[in-house]
Amino acid sequence: MPVQVLSRDFRERSAGIWDAIMAHPFVRGMGSGELSADKFELYLRQDYVYLIEFARVFGLASARSETLSDMTRFAGLLQATLELEMDLHRRTCADFGIKAEELETVEPALVTTAYSNLLVRTCYEGRLADILAVLLPCEMGYAEIAERLKNEGVPSNPHYKDWIDTYSSQEFREFADWVGMRFDELSEGASESDIERWYGLYRSSARFELLFFEMAWTGESWPAVVPM
Repeated sequence: MPVQVLSRDFRERSAGIWDAIMAHPFVRGMGSGELSADKFELYLRQDYVYLIEFARVFGLASARSETLSDMTRFAGLLQATLELEMDLHRRTCADFGIKAEELETVEPALVTTAYSNLLVRTCYEGRLADILAVLLPCEMGYAEIAERLKNEGVPSNPHYKDWIDTYSSQEFREFADWVGMRFDELSEGASESDIERWYGLYRSSARFELLFFEMAWTGESWPAVVPM
C-alpha cells in the first residue's frame, strides 16, 4: 500500500465516529464558546490525569524505537505533552482556582482509566506500528477538531480559544502529521491481518475519544451502580 494512505483510510472507515465527535455538544460548545465552565473543568481534570499516562506512552515508545530518528521524535512528543499540553491545563485550571498539586490527585474516571490502559498495554505488547496506530486518533484527531473549530471562528472565551489555538498550532500539527506519516511508512506492504489489527486499535482509540467528551459532558465519572 502506498505511503500516506493507510492512516487516511482508517479515518475514512471510522467516519461515523468522527462525525459523532464533531457534532458532540461538548465540542460544539467549545467552538461557540457556550460550553458551561463546570463541564470544561471536569474535562481538564480528567485530561490532566490522562496526559500523565499519555506522556508515559511516549517514553515507552521512545525506548522501543529502533532508530535514533524515531527516538528523537517520540522524545519531542513527550516534551510537548509535558510542557505544551499540561501547561495549558495548569494555566486554565489556575483560572478556575485549581492548583497543580490538586490536579495530580484527581481520581481517574472509568473512561480515563480504560483509555490509558489501552495505550500503555499497546506499548508493552505491540510493535512500533501498533503504538502509532493507537496514537493516531488522539494526535491527528485533536488537530482536526481544533482546525475545524478555528475555521468556523474562534470563540471569545479565552479558555476555549486557548484550547483551539494550542491544538491547531503549527507545532502540534507537525507532531500529528509525523505520527500519520511514520505509521504509513511502517505499514507499507502490510498483510491484511496486520491492517485489521491496526484498525482495531485505531477504532478503539477513536471510540474512547468520543467517550471522553461524553464523560465530560454528562459528568459521569463511574456508572451509578459503582459505589464511590
